[in-house]
Amino acid sequence: MAAVIALVDDDRNILTSVSIALQAEGFVTRLYSDGEAALKAIVDTPPDLCLFDIKMPRMDGLELLRRVREHSAVPVIFLTSKDEELDEALGLAMGADDYITKPFSQRLLIARIKAILRRAELMRAPDAPSDEPAAEPIVRGRLEMDPARHMVSWDGKRVTLTVTEFLILEALAARPGVVKSRNQLMDAAYQDDVYVDDRTIDSHIKRLRRKFREVDPEFSAIDTLYGAGYRFAGE
Repeated sequence: MAAVIALVDDDRNILTSVSIALQAEGFVTRLYSDGEAALKAIVDTPPDLCLFDIKMPRMDGLELLRRVREHSAVPVIFLTSKDEELDEALGLAMGADDYITKPFSQRLLIARIKAILRRAELMRAPDAPSDEPAAEPIVRGRLEMDPARHMVSWDGKRVTLTVTEFLILEALAARPGVVKSRNQLMDAAYQDDVYVDDRTIDSHIKRLRRKFREVDPEFSAIDTLYGAGYRFAGE
């Protein structure tokens, strides 16, 4: 059965272009031009995944996420503008699964949607058989990562990461002590021919550190090598 994607954005050009791209990939789309119009429909008949713009009239994406989270754990990706970093951080803290900055590649968006839907399916049925070989867990001292289930823990405490954050951490933890440049981390996280500003990787690293420090205030396992990149030093 085709997955249903709810797209909420007050820009009709984005609604139309993204809907066409998603339908070409076999998804069913439901389109809404503002948060108030979308809320009841999403709560009454939950889709498989939601795409929310942040800046919308009547009810913005953050408030829509808050209201949806009172009823549902449906995966949510935010579509954000470059100047909305504070809103992005707040949205992720409130329970969004990922965010993509406008203007974005539709291939990147579709790849993120598919990754999050796969993760959601594994979380619903973690022991169900799969045609794909299971990725081996990564254990680096106090860090444990399960790529098959997209689960991360530090000292046995769960750390919830977006798909992008998970891929960056996986690239670092796969080879402890080895410095990864921003370009290498971009390749690992985005897996697409898309230009991503260096500051985007820096922002993801800041969020990774902040999330780990919420469970361990002394967390210092991700080192910055100025002018070179980042490395995992947690063993």
